[in-house]
Amino acid sequence: MFRKTMMFSLPVIVLVIALASSYALVITKPVPEQIETPESTTAIRVLTVNPGRQQLTVRSQGSVVPRTQSELIPEVSGRVQWISPNLVTGGYFKEGDVLLQIDDRDYRSKVDRSKVAIKITRAEDEHARFELQRLQQLVKNKLTSQSQLESALRTRRIAEAALQDSEIALVQAQRNLWRTELRAPFTGLVRNKKVDLGQFISRGQSIASLYASDFVEVRLPIADKQLAYLDLPLGHRGEFAEEDSPKVILSTLYAGKQYQWQGRLVRTEAEIDLKSRMINVIARVESSQNSDQPPLPIGLFVHAEIEGRWVENIVSLPRAAMRNGNQVLIVDDESRLRFRDVELLRFDRDEVLIKSGLKPGELVNISPIQTVIDGMKVKPILQDHKGA
Repeated sequence: MFRKTMMFSLPVIVLVIALASSYALVITKPVPEQIETPESTTAIRVLTVNPGRQQLTVRSQGSVVPRTQSELIPEVSGRVQWISPNLVTGGYFKEGDVLLQIDDRDYRSKVDRSKVAIKITRAEDEHARFELQRLQQLVKNKLTSQSQLESALRTRRIAEAALQDSEIALVQAQRNLWRTELRAPFTGLVRNKKVDLGQFISRGQSIASLYASDFVEVRLPIADKQLAYLDLPLGHRGEFAEEDSPKVILSTLYAGKQYQWQGRLVRTEAEIDLKSRMINVIARVESSQNSDQPPLPIGLFVHAEIEGRWVENIVSLPRAAMRNGNQVLIVDDESRLRFRDVELLRFDRDEVLIKSGLKPGELVNISPIQTVIDGMKVKPILQDHKGA
């Protein structure tokens, strides 16, 4: 009986001893040294958020056109007797200069004939007046009839009217004689000439195209969205007041040299373009602002920068700072990147203007990181805006 009991108990005892030994080995095994791998960090360039006041700018482009242009048209007919040396394409003239002389001999003759006609009608008028006075005295003395007096009064009135007509004819003849000299209506330049010496010209015929040189204008198309940056009144009539007239900087690259002129926005056109849905604004520039700068030539293509309204609490960042259209990456207090939604005001060349969504003093990433994980560790390197 004892032997049977030992036969059943021995395997159990061996199993228990084995389990105990295994457990002892497990709990007494040496613990390997724990090595912590440091979290990798990426060096990035950052800018400090610094909201401020900023003036918006609207850019456009257009060609220079004259403010005033006119056709030189004679008011009398005749043969061209003399042409000014300045009446050539590109010629410069001043207001009142004689540009062309029409043969005036016939017009001088008409003035002389009008003067002679005045002498004749004046003599007839004097005779009719004396005759009327004589008959009035005779009627008082009852030495003539009333019908003769009425006839003399009629003759007096006809003679007076004839004298007035002669005087008017003389004024007209003198005016036509003066019109044989075609004078410049303003100071400017000649665009083209259509007549030559000895040619017969008719009244109403255009003989030259002129334009004023005191001011030039540039027609600038502006998109509807950009008008909000200028605060231009809708449907304004006439020119803007000087205090409400935005400044415009015009520039161009001509013959390898950069030129720049300053002007003002003076008015908007009355209509909005049906195809482009753009409105045209007119910039005006004085032709002789600076002795170092040449006057703006007509037809020159220029780029324009129009000073717009001022806006407050605006953050300016490089375009590289934008992610997913309306997000930026900021660096939190633990030097980790976080996505932040922002409200954009506008893109301006290589910059973006942010209206809201950022706090002063926050750091914004401007490095072009390919793969970004929210919360990733970074090493920010602070740069100023220009250095970015």
